[in-house]
Amino acid sequence: MNISILDWAIIISFFVISMLIGVFASKTAGKNAKEFFLSGRNMPWWLLGVSMVATTFSADTPNLVTDIVRKNGVSGNWVWWAFLLTGMLTVFVYAKLWRRSEVTTDLEFYELRYGGKGAAFLRAFRALYLGVFFNVVIMATVSLAAIKIFGVMLGLSSWETLLIVSVVTVFYSSLGGLKGVLLTDFFQFFIAMAGAFGAAIYIVSLPEIGSLDALLTHPNVSDKLNIIPDFSDWNLLIPLFIMPLAIQWWATWYPGAEPGGGGYIAQRMLSAKDEKNAIGATLLFNVTHYAIRPWPWIIIALASLIIFPQLSDMQAAFPNIEESKLGDDLAYSAMLTFLPKGLIGIVLASLIAAVMSTLSTHLNWGSSYVVNDFYSRFVKPDASDKELVAVGRISTVGLMVLAALLATVLSNALEAFNILLQIGAGTGLIFILRWFWWRINAYTEISAMIVSFIVAIYFESIHNKLGFYPIPDDMAYLKLLLGVSITTITWVAVTLLTKPEDDEVLLAFYKKVRPASHGWKKLLAKYPDVKEEFGQLPMEIGLMLIASIMVYAALFGVGFWIYGETLPAIIASVIAVAGGVLVFRGWKKMR
Repeated sequence: MNISILDWAIIISFFVISMLIGVFASKTAGKNAKEFFLSGRNMPWWLLGVSMVATTFSADTPNLVTDIVRKNGVSGNWVWWAFLLTGMLTVFVYAKLWRRSEVTTDLEFYELRYGGKGAAFLRAFRALYLGVFFNVVIMATVSLAAIKIFGVMLGLSSWETLLIVSVVTVFYSSLGGLKGVLLTDFFQFFIAMAGAFGAAIYIVSLPEIGSLDALLTHPNVSDKLNIIPDFSDWNLLIPLFIMPLAIQWWATWYPGAEPGGGGYIAQRMLSAKDEKNAIGATLLFNVTHYAIRPWPWIIIALASLIIFPQLSDMQAAFPNIEESKLGDDLAYSAMLTFLPKGLIGIVLASLIAAVMSTLSTHLNWGSSYVVNDFYSRFVKPDASDKELVAVGRISTVGLMVLAALLATVLSNALEAFNILLQIGAGTGLIFILRWFWWRINAYTEISAMIVSFIVAIYFESIHNKLGFYPIPDDMAYLKLLLGVSITTITWVAVTLLTKPEDDEVLLAFYKKVRPASHGWKKLLAKYPDVKEEFGQLPMEIGLMLIASIMVYAALFGVGFWIYGETLPAIIASVIAVAGGVLVFRGWKKMR
């Protein structure tokens, strides 16, 4: 691409501002570990909510959406839209519980909820398993997206892209801690949104497209517009709609959409000023993430079906792209090459922002596990705050190096998405129930973690090699279903066959977090002097359902307005507004 001086000025200005924010935040971030990883537990809901959105506004997300739309149409996005149910459950049920726990990381929760060697093992192992292994895989998919985008748009090699993005991101992440990440996310979010919407509007007006009407009526596109899958086509309905809504959202663990909250979402809730700010942050995140943001990506993905209907068309247009990196997800980057001078600078800056906001969050989150849940807890408990911050900064660099190395061997974002879903299959229900059912213990989680991982490895690497009948691609959902079933049966059996946690551990947790007592009555019956917390669980679940309908209605409403279907658009919009009023009234009554 012919990048103008104006474009380069925009991009360089973006890098400079991002680094200056890191320098500014470093004045307080280095005080102690809690300041570095939780920013003093004093963050407002709007800053935390925008940061969550910015983190999930990763460069691999539009690539993933493009891959899905080109293969399965707009309705294929239900594989991630279904996670809205998880998100709203976190908003109205779990956000306040996390804030009450006052832990530094969600892994510290293990030694609050469980006791003994089992709890210590869980905390240490998952600090490395999630903080290093899982985290590196996620950052590698983000880095892969950067490689594809800047390979197409700037002609950079994999290592040139990784070097530029890594150095700047590591600089402000390691200097500014979580506060630096939050402030930079806020700045980067608006650039990312402006770039996404600006690119979609311009691409629709390209001569090759003609107009929005011409796009929607083109034969390459018209059969991919349905928001709900065709109910007569079970080959698509089951994997794209029924499985995500019936099982996936509650049964699988996926970063950013953890049942019951977790990871960097929990980190944001834990850094909130209070419970209300924790709830407001996660609500803002879910509304923006699912209702507002997807459509610019979808429009560009649909447009790519006209200009690059086949992978061979992209290969011919970009012969320098490595064959191993060629896939439908590359179409998003390919479409951005049509943008004019000035706008391309904004869009490139927005894509860099998307990459860096996600990487910075994962670097800070991952290093918080390494420092708080491994080094400080098991290696050197008496380490000074200065030493802990130093270890956090060193681990930030190490995680980025590992992610960069892995990015060079991955091929596409959808592949990594499916692998992560399979690894977490069957564990999600534990994260929902462990707050409300006293009987769950450390061995519940250990067994689920081990079995889900073994099942995932079996289906991904061993099943076909053993000569068994291969599971066809259009029935790949069977692997997820089997993973959920086997893992769930295992952990339920282990829970009932092993001893519960000691009463004193359970009572200490109950008194501190104060969950609704529905699943604690058998334990509390032995201690009549312990105040029973009745809570508002029925109302909270009702709000979760209403809020989910509200956001889905908003999502559909935007789509129908774009499609020019006025009556469905009005109906969906009215439902969204009515849902918003009910949610607001319910939120005010929460305590």
